[in-house]
Amino acid sequence: MKSTHDYKLRIIDANLNRIGEGLRVLEEYARLALNDDRMTRLLKNMRHHLIRNVNPALQLKLLKARDAAGDVGAGMKVVGEKNQRNTVETIVANARRVQESFRVMEEMAKAPELDLETENYEKERFDLYTIEKELISKLLRKEKLERLTGLYVIIDVESLQGRSPLDAAAAAIRGGVKVIQLRDKKDSRLVFYDTAIALKRLCAEQDVLFIVNDSLEVALAADADGLNVGQQDLPVAEARRFLPIDKLLGASAGTTGEARAAWAAGADYLGVGAIYTTATKVDAGVVGLGTINRIKQKVDLPIVAIGGINKGNISDVIEAGADAAAVISAVMGAGDIEKATRELIKIIEREKRG
Repeated sequence: MKSTHDYKLRIIDANLNRIGEGLRVLEEYARLALNDDRMTRLLKNMRHHLIRNVNPALQLKLLKARDAAGDVGAGMKVVGEKNQRNTVETIVANARRVQESFRVMEEMAKAPELDLETENYEKERFDLYTIEKELISKLLRKEKLERLTGLYVIIDVESLQGRSPLDAAAAAIRGGVKVIQLRDKKDSRLVFYDTAIALKRLCAEQDVLFIVNDSLEVALAADADGLNVGQQDLPVAEARRFLPIDKLLGASAGTTGEARAAWAAGADYLGVGAIYTTATKVDAGVVGLGTINRIKQKVDLPIVAIGGINKGNISDVIEAGADAAAVISAVMGAGDIEKATRELIKIIEREKRG
């Protein structure tokens, strides 16, 4: 006959197993989905600390008390429980089960005969709240980054010649573009903000990424999907510090050194150029197609080529290794923005197919 002490051992055993299993799932996402060394180590250390916190004598008692066949909760289903989950739902579900089990362990550790330290479980429960948020945010950023490919249209207000930024963006979206960036060097911050709000709404409705150029405050206020900064703008490290962790951060780079510095500071992608002479930014130095390949050999970040790209040379840019090609004049200067966008996308798709 089992003693009254056995149920405590069974509760501890079940919850330690749940913690270990849930942490392993989170660890695999950090390691294999994100390739994030720091988060992988945090989760692995938490999992190993869990084992070290149980002395060998107690571990033996837990094994002897285990009764998987007699567990009435085994196989129990909850009404409405999903059989399928997306990535974020999987992270949340496993983080929750670990947090709940840590809470159970806090209570069970109060039994003096078990020789467990309740403070350890409380601390790790709160640590996991932070890890869960960071893991989800980074995965969301990774999903956005995977969409940063093909044609990247920059709505440059000065290039519109009085046309509406919203109308121009809508036409480009009808043409098939999946990334829109707003660049406004002309208007007041208030007008810049109003335009960004309208473009963010349009892009969200059409499942298009919306990036703000230069202005961290406008990107934050408009809840943009990301921010792109140049060499003379807010430093990449500072932008990364203030930008929510689920938002993309792009950085301009014209040399391998600039690219490596941006990567180390927290950039998610690089705007490399000017690839060709451009009338939009007359002071931009031309770096040429070879720079794309040189940077790709040294820096493991997606490259958005920019500067003087048009229908006649965009295939060369993609062939050189750019993940995306950013255009302004080739689309904003066209009489039919939708048609110009569609033509450029067809060229890119043809080049990618080989």
